[in-house]
Amino acid sequence: MREASAASRLISWYDDHARVLPWRIPPDRSRAGERPDPYHIWLSEVMLQQTTVAAVTPYFLTFTRTWPTVQALAGAADADVMAAWAGLGYYARARNLLKCARQVRDQHGGRFPTSEVELLTLPGIGPYTAAAIAAIASGARTVVVDGNVERVMLRLHNCADPLPGSKPKVRSWADAITPDQRAGDYAQAVMDLGATICTPRAPACGICPWLDDCASRKAGTAASLPRKTPKEAKPQRYGIAYLARRADGALLLETRPEKGLLGGMLGLPGGPWTETTATERPPVLARWWAASVEVRHTFTHFHLVLGVRVADVPMGTIPDVGVFHAAQDVSAENLPTVMGKALRAGLHALEARTEQQNPAPDRPVPSRARPARRTATR
Repeated sequence: MREASAASRLISWYDDHARVLPWRIPPDRSRAGERPDPYHIWLSEVMLQQTTVAAVTPYFLTFTRTWPTVQALAGAADADVMAAWAGLGYYARARNLLKCARQVRDQHGGRFPTSEVELLTLPGIGPYTAAAIAAIASGARTVVVDGNVERVMLRLHNCADPLPGSKPKVRSWADAITPDQRAGDYAQAVMDLGATICTPRAPACGICPWLDDCASRKAGTAASLPRKTPKEAKPQRYGIAYLARRADGALLLETRPEKGLLGGMLGLPGGPWTETTATERPPVLARWWAASVEVRHTFTHFHLVLGVRVADVPMGTIPDVGVFHAAQDVSAENLPTVMGKALRAGLHALEARTEQQNPAPDRPVPSRARPARRTATR
């Protein structure tokens, strides 16, 4: 395979078939020398880590409307940013997002560095993200390798060595084929190829611009690649979430500690998540009731089973942790996904409990007048 020719064909394909994405400069404008806003590229790449384009797009649009520049984001309140991130998952990204924005503001004059090496000094930016920002926003020749690129390279070379052990080979192949010119467009082209044609299942080899170069297509093995080293089974952890409702309808929420899962996010108070029986740690003295359903959620490294406890408490209640929030200000959509599930389960249990304690009055059953007995006549 001639790498330069393959790269040229891929970029030509990209010119005609590039995905339209809100953070992207179209190929015709890129060819004319226009560069995208580094803030947009950084924000989108951080959001896209282990998350799909479809899920990221509305969050990206919300963030850029609310905080149109990196300086605006750097000046935002932590709670506002964490609330806007809720539901996107992997919440350490949101914490690092703020740290990075503030470092760009304070140490780089509000401008993102252009080199891969400098970008790597910023919080939350790893090798892939640094390479992507440098290539796409600055046009630097960097080797951009994400999951799509890994899949494309392993199929292109018909490599059955499992990931992650084959990563060094992938990087070497990706480096060899990355062109000096239009490196940013090439990086986006190979990612688009993996996302739209060289997909994990049922790759559309017949319309691939690298059809004639692909060794796995010739061998008939494309659909079976890449191979991965089997993962160990995820452990299961247990916890309890508490939903207290005050007499005026306000709900008790706490801001979780900065460090750890869901750090800095709003959620229902609760005890630690352990691998054995859940620990009861109610946030306020009350008569607690167990919701009829458990909440189940899967994180990267474990499965969580969360029991939900609910209680109605009087006005003037002072909790050990957390703050009461007006009911109209609390929404499952503005909480982390697992906490949104727990809130819905808790509200359902509270309503069921209320109906049980205050049943609707029986409706009167309409009486049916018995018809007069008719006397037979002859």
